[in-house]
Amino acid sequence: MYVPLDNRPVCIDYVQQTMEAAGCKIILPPAKYIATNNKNGDPDGLWAWLATKAPKADAAVISTDSLLYGGLVASRTHHLSREQLSTRLERLHELKTTLPIKLYAFTTIMRTPRASRGRVEPPYYAQLGPDIFAYSELIDEQEQRRLTPVKQSRLAELEAKLPKAELSDWLGRRELNHQINIKLTQMARNGKFHYLAIGKDDNAPLSATHMEARKLSMATFEMPAEQLQLLDGVDQLGLLLLVRAYNEMNDLKPSIYPLYSPGIGAGTLPQYSDSRLQDSVPAQIKAVGAKLVPTPASADLVLALNTPPDGEVKDSTAGDNQYFASLANKQFVTTLKEHLRTGRNVSLADISYANGADNGFMNLLAQGDALSRLAAYNGWNTADNSVGFAIAQGLMAKYMTSAERERLVKQRLIDDWFYQSNARSIVADELDKHNREEMKYELEGATKPVLAFVTDKCQSLAQSYQFTKNTQFKLSLPWNRLFEVDVDIKK
Repeated sequence: MYVPLDNRPVCIDYVQQTMEAAGCKIILPPAKYIATNNKNGDPDGLWAWLATKAPKADAAVISTDSLLYGGLVASRTHHLSREQLSTRLERLHELKTTLPIKLYAFTTIMRTPRASRGRVEPPYYAQLGPDIFAYSELIDEQEQRRLTPVKQSRLAELEAKLPKAELSDWLGRRELNHQINIKLTQMARNGKFHYLAIGKDDNAPLSATHMEARKLSMATFEMPAEQLQLLDGVDQLGLLLLVRAYNEMNDLKPSIYPLYSPGIGAGTLPQYSDSRLQDSVPAQIKAVGAKLVPTPASADLVLALNTPPDGEVKDSTAGDNQYFASLANKQFVTTLKEHLRTGRNVSLADISYANGADNGFMNLLAQGDALSRLAAYNGWNTADNSVGFAIAQGLMAKYMTSAERERLVKQRLIDDWFYQSNARSIVADELDKHNREEMKYELEGATKPVLAFVTDKCQSLAQSYQFTKNTQFKLSLPWNRLFEVDVDIKK
């Protein structure tokens, strides 16, 4: 059984397709109970569904955000009272009795974006977001050490500048959600969950998210990682926990070797994260029920991580994301092709840029048959999202037919490389030129022409490479915004 965060492709379609390609049946709630881009999910409907479907499942992976708030966006925007949440929390507390199966739960720490547009934050965040983020940096730092006089002055300035009602709303919801997370950790300690993952949504080394994670870490320091983990990223957790459940059910303990591209490598601090890869990657390997090994020869899976040589991660729409391979690209492509030539299972996390692929690196890697031999490819959203999917899909690839594995690799290439780093970038630039930046987040009546353009661009790129040539696929924009696309491979 799987209760997702919402209905985005990375939370439902791609997750279900991955598991079912490996022979696992995934039982999903009816669509009407799951959050979409314009409505919250239905916690009461989900509870009723859980009770009905329980006898048919071997295990359940559940988003507590969906069961408590109505989804990920709802967790950031809700006006639920403490009493309402306590009632739902009590129902969650009794779930272990109702469902006598292993419960793998994941919750989120409310994110602290530097800025945000659209309907995924309270309405005031579009204007106040940068100041709220700066405020959160300072209160986090203040709690850890004394602020300099300049920073104390800046904090006072922000406190005076920010509207009290809006700041109170944001801080109040954060505190309420934090208390819910404290109670969820207590439930995990008392055996109400087989395993609980706490995901840090969009985040920074100094932020309200980082501050709350630190408090949760201190409150749970004695709990083993087999029972509870704090992890970077959120959207990958559903798939990660489903693969963990699969591994435990089949008494598997796969081994993974992380292979970094030349340069800063494991020392890279990705965008939207407060952890360097040297810490976050081993944590996700442990979360999936796998173990870290010191050599590729001893690994079931080589997790290849393409990172920027200087450690500076930009968005995939950055002007320097061109189709020219750097020296580091060339060296890493040579290394990867050698691992593939020797028959090793290689899953590639392309995280040199956020929200899309590294054009120069991928253009070079696509020469020859390397793409067709990858266990999995991922380069979407945050580095932590991509790494989690690369681990999970890479491990499940061995249980898939070659055709199924290649279909999933093509799906991610079309999404993460052709769409995110190219088609989306072109449309975003055009909207900026015409002062229509808001349409990136709400396409309004432009969905049809935008979809026609990005489809044509992605089809053109697909025809340029042997591995994706003649692939038939259909694109859709399920949340009516540029940020995500749904890729349906037809053939």
